[in-house]
Amino acid sequence: MTSTVKTNDLSQILAPISLDFKALDAVIRLNLASKVALIDQISAYIIQAGGKRVRPALLMLVAKALTNGQVNPHALEMAAVVEFIHTATLLHDDVVDESTLRRGRETANAAFGNAASVLVGDFLYSRAFQMMVVPKDLRVMEILSDATNTIAEGEVLQLLNMNDPEVDEASYLQVIRYKTAKLFEASAELGAILANASKTQREQAAAFGRHIGTAFQLMDDLLDYTANAAQMGKNAGDDLREGKPTLPLIYLLEHGSSEERLLVRSAIEQNQDLPDDVFAQILRAVQSSGALDYTQAAAKREVDLALSCIQEFPDNEATNAIRALCEYSLARQS
Repeated sequence: MTSTVKTNDLSQILAPISLDFKALDAVIRLNLASKVALIDQISAYIIQAGGKRVRPALLMLVAKALTNGQVNPHALEMAAVVEFIHTATLLHDDVVDESTLRRGRETANAAFGNAASVLVGDFLYSRAFQMMVVPKDLRVMEILSDATNTIAEGEVLQLLNMNDPEVDEASYLQVIRYKTAKLFEASAELGAILANASKTQREQAAAFGRHIGTAFQLMDDLLDYTANAAQMGKNAGDDLREGKPTLPLIYLLEHGSSEERLLVRSAIEQNQDLPDDVFAQILRAVQSSGALDYTQAAAKREVDLALSCIQEFPDNEATNAIRALCEYSLARQS
């Protein structure tokens, strides 16, 4: 099936599940309801902020691809579980990173305080675990509980790497695979399980999710140096200002001039706000050093590996959308 989808238009790519997405919104709203007013208030704030919902979309697309369009009755609930886990990690991330902007608006911690954000993140985790038992499938619970645990390990690994200019590419990629790619992997594998797919298809789906999740994070790290706040929905240069040694910086530390390396090391190590003029210097060095091309090439390798994992998927509208999602991961500007 030949793709005619615009690879930079996510809504067009996800057209095969547009009706499912509307139904997903209803499931999310229903399960976010709480008798505690502050939870309802923060939950509504999070929903209104929107988001791409790529992970639940991946679950539904894989499920449809492997059943030629049929939908498991539990697919929407499990897609909501994935979104709740992801949102909980964002709430906790923003507190740890002291972030003030996400998806183009104030973070929940900036609007409601750190304590409320952490506790509502805990509520989302616990609600996700309440919901994941509904299919009465031990495989579902195993995948999601393992993913949640791995993500937490990734968060701690990233914390250990903060302000450390000695972090190498292998250590950086380990954090990505734990913290980001693991939920993509779980989403795709859940889609295969809900489709009653074979063991081979399940393994292919999981590997696909792992590679495309890595590609998405690599591109996020690249966009931190190329996109503005309006495009990214967060402040440009946040990773550097938070002392995170991402791949563009790791490359610059290995290939930059002595002066550039000293500047980056100092910026990563410092725990106070990074002055705008220093960030501008580092930005110029990143852009002129080849670091962004290197990061883009790394993302492209992951996308190629992802595409190779789904070569034997049935050729249908959902599989076509999954391929287009791979192209989108490299073409997107936010």
